[in-house]
Amino acid sequence: MSLTQIKAPIKVAGDNSKEKLGLVHVVTGDGEGKTTSSLGLAMRAIGSNLTVHMIQFLKSGLTGEIYSANRLGFVIEQFGVDALKEKQKNLQEFSDRTGSFVFQPDIKEKDAAMEGWEHAKKIISGGQYDLVILDEINCALAKGLIPLQEVLDVVRNHGKVELVFTGRDAPKELIDAADYVNVIQGIKHPWQKGIVARKGIEY
Repeated sequence: MSLTQIKAPIKVAGDNSKEKLGLVHVVTGDGEGKTTSSLGLAMRAIGSNLTVHMIQFLKSGLTGEIYSANRLGFVIEQFGVDALKEKQKNLQEFSDRTGSFVFQPDIKEKDAAMEGWEHAKKIISGGQYDLVILDEINCALAKGLIPLQEVLDVVRNHGKVELVFTGRDAPKELIDAADYVNVIQGIKHPWQKGIVARKGIEY
């Protein structure tokens, strides 16, 4: 691996105006860190007085990032089927006390994913947020739970909202339409040694 040698100062121009917002990010691949990457961007955006909203598809459970988001002043909404069931019971919060995860069959997640997508369209078009993160939507698209053409239509006509799409198996059409594309490659993971997900690290 060769390193870039810097022999003289390099000044990188910046733009503090919100007028240049509106680009599309895709973070995909089989490695860990796609959601984590988007949360890092959220933290940077909040530090620059941008408003942030995250919608999580296919996920349910009170994770570390939900606590952190509340402290930072932005909302993470979950649209996994189990999270919606808890909302329907009017609970104050959904808490997974067992330290385990349940991934529901795709067919059970379809209605929840579509509900999340309809909500996402309102959030994106509402003009209240500068950065909207659609976490795990790539997986929902790859599984056919959300119409790809509808998503591409929003990508083409979403105004000045910065959009982030995370999750493995991002469709080629979405990758082609994006401005930023990062593929996180999985090389090694502790799960391969039988180490289970750890609170505060994986969730």
